[in-house]
Amino acid sequence: MENVTLKRIAEVLGLSISTVSRALKNHPDISAATKKRVNEIAEFLDYEPNINAINLRAKSNRVLGLIVPTISGFFYDSFIAAVEEECRMNDYRLMILQSGNDPQIEINNLSICRQNRVSGLFVCLSINTSSMAAFDKFKEADIPLIFFDKVPDGENYNKVCIADMEAAKMAAELLIKKKKKRILSLFGNQSLSISRRRLEAYNNIMLREQDVVIHIEHCSSTKDARNITKQYFSKKEIPDAVFCMSDEILIGTMKSLNEMKIEIPSKAGVISLSDGFLPSIYTPEITYIETSGYKLGKLAFTRMMNCKDNKTEPVELFTNSPFVNGGSL
Repeated sequence: MENVTLKRIAEVLGLSISTVSRALKNHPDISAATKKRVNEIAEFLDYEPNINAINLRAKSNRVLGLIVPTISGFFYDSFIAAVEEECRMNDYRLMILQSGNDPQIEINNLSICRQNRVSGLFVCLSINTSSMAAFDKFKEADIPLIFFDKVPDGENYNKVCIADMEAAKMAAELLIKKKKKRILSLFGNQSLSISRRRLEAYNNIMLREQDVVIHIEHCSSTKDARNITKQYFSKKEIPDAVFCMSDEILIGTMKSLNEMKIEIPSKAGVISLSDGFLPSIYTPEITYIETSGYKLGKLAFTRMMNCKDNKTEPVELFTNSPFVNGGSL
């Protein structure tokens, strides 16, 4: 179907293109009767303004970009929902792209964002990203760039994060309080700052306990978590608790524990860092420290608007991580 243009509306009504344009913008120089006629025919013909042309004239764009490793997963779903909600309320549009944890696709997505003249960009890094050169082009172009969840090292970037260290510390303290002695501790890819921070805080608590045996393993996927859990629970002396760093890891762990008919919490306790939805679908519900994607999305948008309105130095901001007591520990 051919796009309806201002020229087409002007031809139908026998008016000039400039008159039609001003009528659609509710210009005071145009009579109420003419505005009514123009708007009625525009609605009838299903006219939509050319946003790109408007942005070029205005030298601005109310489109924000968002790049995630994958849209699947409750954490990213809720993050996107929060950002999209704020965009609607503040008259922005949101363009969402996936990297699939592939650095080349990530770079291609950055190019798409530049071509579409985004006025700001939210990014959760690929687990395999090693160079920040492509991202630094946005900084050089004075386009606000907010990293979230999986963020780069260094102090030269705006970052919004879960209170990773505090959340991992709380989980470790709860395991000790419950007198767990053989703990399988599953963390994410160790190349990521989020994994390193959580592990550091966790170990700072656990390594004080001389009578606690801690098995630290790193998982890059749900499948990894499932296989590692199965490996440890196939031994003669099984762990009496499992710590899961994320929802992705929790899914794999629970899959193995259920398959092996490990009773929770009588045979083994489980505690996770979680967005909150997954723990509620298990019986008993999983005890967790909240790592809310929704709260992080709200914080990220607030920081984006702050960067757009003011010339501010890069900062790292954190959401809070409350404890939610289930029946699994």
